[in-house]
This record gives sequence, C-alpha cells and structure tokens, in this order.
Amino acid sequence: MSDKVIAVAAGHEITEAEFQEFLKRIPQQQREYIGTKEGRQQALTQYANYFLFEQYGKDKQYDQDEEYQAALAGTARELLGQYTLTKEIKDIVPSVKDCKDFFEANKDKFQKGAQAHAKHILVESEEKANEILGMIEDGAKSFEDAAKEYSSCPSKDQGGDLGTFGRGQMVPEFDQAVFESEIGKLLGPVKTQFGFHLIRVEDRQEGTEATFEEVAPQIMQQLTNEKQNEKYMQLRDEMIEKYGFEIKE
Repeated sequence: MSDKVIAVAAGHEITEAEFQEFLKRIPQQQREYIGTKEGRQQALTQYANYFLFEQYGKDKQYDQDEEYQAALAGTARELLGQYTLTKEIKDIVPSVKDCKDFFEANKDKFQKGAQAHAKHILVESEEKANEILGMIEDGAKSFEDAAKEYSSCPSKDQGGDLGTFGRGQMVPEFDQAVFESEIGKLLGPVKTQFGFHLIRVEDRQEGTEATFEEVAPQIMQQLTNEKQNEKYMQLRDEMIEKYGFEIKE
C-alpha cells in the first residue's frame, strides 16, 4: 500500500496507507459516500482534525487532567483485553473433517424447504369468491383477469401472482392448501384471517436435502464460534485460578 504523504496536520505526515486504515473503521453505510471525491476529502479532513486537536490538547496540558488519565487507562485496559482475546482465539478453526462429521451427524437440520409458485384472488366474502369461481370455471374470465378485476390483494396487478415462496411463509390455511394440493387445480374458497381466497398452484418443488458444499460455510462459522467460545471459557477459568476473581456485594 502506498506510503505517499497526502496531508500534513500539526506536523504529522498522513500517508495514504495510514488513511486507508482509518477508512476501514468508517461505518459500512458510509462507505459508498467516502468513495466519492467529496466524501474522501471530508473523511481526510476528519482524520486530520484528530491530530490538530491532539496537539492543541497537549499545548493546553489537558492530557495531564485526572479525568483524561482515568479514561485513557480504561480504554487501554479494554483494548488490551480485547486484543489479547483475539490473539488467543484467532487461529482456532475447525478442520474440513470436523465440518463433514458435523454435517453427517446433523443432516436433518440442513433440509432445503419446499417451494411453491402460486396465484390467488382475495375477496371479503365466501359468496363473492364462489361467484368468481363460477366465472372462471365457465370460461367467462381467466384467473388472471378475475384477479385484476376483483382481488383486494396488491398482487392483483400481476394477475394474482404471488411469485415463489417457502413453506411456512404464508398463514396456515393458505400454506396447507398450496403445499398439499394438486398443481394446476383451482382451489377455494379458502378462508384465512384476510378473507376468502381462490388459489391456483403453478409449480412446486418438494423439500430436498442440502449437500455439504452448500452448507459448508454455515457449518464452518458455527463450529468456529463454538470452538472459540470453548477456548474463551477455558482461558477465563485459567485466569481466574491464576489471578483471582470474586464478586462482593
């Protein structure tokens, strides 16, 4: 990374490499803005201000204040504690074998849920739903045209198309009708808390077992967290034994 000096504040030469390290600490939601010329300039000004105020504080001898010294000691304590923990656990990661063994022992937890693609028409009364059902069955209206004309759901603009969704995403009555019915069959009226539905299932894929490759990153993260937490608890017990710890209230 470049060591080019891009600014000087209170005698401190700010290099591009140093500035880039500062930018890594900028909140994610601001990253796009600091990628612009204006945003970069603003961030550089902010970083330079730290050196200006630091020098001013030294000139005023604020760094000698008891309150500042206490805050500095507390920050240093927390920083060293966190840094120490990070150093102790950063290399603790499960092996590929660990991950595969976990997968084989827990395959039932890695099922890819069933998916369905369905269209529906939602109305307030069962009578209206049956009336529309009759129109569709008689061929007077297509399902899509009936949805656009009568449905109270926003999906009416797409001919009642709800797109693809997983099992359990819809209310129970609707979910059961969609995932336990014949594909292409006109269903309803089906009553839910929203009203009465006419439903047509366009397509459905049953739940399948995920492969190890699909869930390996998830397992790696889970086992890493578990192993690092175990190490943390082990270290803590050892430190309590060595340094002591007692709550007095």
